[in-house]
Amino acid sequence: MTKYLGKTIQLVFIALCLLATAGAAHAARIKDIVDIEGVRENQLVGYGLVVGLNGTGDGLNNSPFTKQSLQAMLERMGVNTLDASMRTANVAAVMVTANLPPFATQGSRIDLTVSALGDAKSLQGGTLLVTPLTGVDGEVYAIAQGPVTINGFQAGGDAAQIISGVPTTGRISNGAIIEREVNFSLGTRRSVRLALKNPDFTTSRRIALAINNLIGLPTAVPLDNATVELTLPRGFNGNIVDLVTDIEQLVVTPDQPAKIVIDENSGIIVMGSEVRVSTVAVAQSNLTVTITESPLVEQPNPLSLGETVVVPRTEVDVEQIDSNLALVKEGVTLQELVDGLNALGISPRDMISILQAIKSAGALQAEIEVL
Repeated sequence: MTKYLGKTIQLVFIALCLLATAGAAHAARIKDIVDIEGVRENQLVGYGLVVGLNGTGDGLNNSPFTKQSLQAMLERMGVNTLDASMRTANVAAVMVTANLPPFATQGSRIDLTVSALGDAKSLQGGTLLVTPLTGVDGEVYAIAQGPVTINGFQAGGDAAQIISGVPTTGRISNGAIIEREVNFSLGTRRSVRLALKNPDFTTSRRIALAINNLIGLPTAVPLDNATVELTLPRGFNGNIVDLVTDIEQLVVTPDQPAKIVIDENSGIIVMGSEVRVSTVAVAQSNLTVTITESPLVEQPNPLSLGETVVVPRTEVDVEQIDSNLALVKEGVTLQELVDGLNALGISPRDMISILQAIKSAGALQAEIEVL
């Protein structure tokens, strides 16, 4: 009896685990679906020179800003080149971009992206000279320098060339040293806002309920479909950072609206799992027009004074392929909708027109967004 009871308990436990796994299949951690107020990157940009190129740099006659920058740099080093004729092709003007991570401290390093500004053919083998990186406020937050690494290459001769990737763009790992910090003290705050990456009223309320159930106090309040305010409760053993650490591992099931995203330029269609269709019949017709040019050369008769002429001859062929009406039943799932549309044997661009027509007929319960 004990043996059978043990097996029964084991089976029940496995069933409960499967149910829990199925229920959490679409769940996500709070830390993966929200951004915390103030915890963000800051974009930096700078202008500099890459030297040491093997004749693949800017043409100084075509890129006057490169020539001016090179002369100014040499002037700062005590070299007078104002009246000299400069013909080097080993220098390229570049724009340097980087992201300053949140809470980055002085002395730490960040990665860089270097992009050619003039007519340089490649940055392979080049070295970026000291370049200040500024923020939108005009302050210098980092100093960049180092050898440039590129993924592409360019090779060829007078008659042919081979270019792989983009040789005029490269990266420098840990190429900038942070000189200025962004002042933001998260630990001293009494409240912080959580910004949903995909705004939704249901998801916002679910996040607040999950947090309040964990803490046992009304700690989180949904302000709107994109914001949840988190307040440090009285008697909490820790600061706001500890509270965020405790709640970011909570699992919440995000809700999503019924939406179809269409990119007409590329023919891409993305449909959400909540898309539903009322009963509707769909038929589609393809019209193909083929035009063939077969010019005919007519020769004059022998001993005549006529000339050889080319007579145009055009053949036009029109082919129309009609498909039968396909019935899409009410309340079908996304998979059934896709299978029904694929059964018509249509292209993605024709499917875009069909979806828009179904929406116009009021049979598609979803929002269509055209990119």
